[in-house]
Amino acid sequence: IKEFVVSWMIEAAGNPCPPTTVGVGIGGGSDIAMKLAKRALLRKVGERHENKEIAAMEEELLHAINELGIGAMGLGGKTTILDIHIEVAHRHPASLPVAIAMQCWANRRKTMKIDKEGNIWNID
Repeated sequence: IKEFVVSWMIEAAGNPCPPTTVGVGIGGGSDIAMKLAKRALLRKVGERHENKEIAAMEEELLHAINELGIGAMGLGGKTTILDIHIEVAHRHPASLPVAIAMQCWANRRKTMKIDKEGNIWNID
């Protein structure tokens, strides 16, 4: 899995407009793996998976990808990705679906509450 993710990043190079956030989905079917990859993008930069083995894999991939030297906009440098998050699901032993989703550096987050009357509260 790690080799696949790193080789994919090498092939993508500057096309996804780095520095990016990377989401990786592992397991389920290919449809579920992609959904997991997209969901992984919703985690905050610096947040690690609750499973220590997966968290260690996130850290290892973060360093490996940034050591590629692709850099901002593919022009070279130390920061190719801002973070990488992995989400997993159970899978059949005969298959190993892995999906990768990218989000550009301008990944924006906002949390709000909307009640049934249409009132809106900003939470963060």
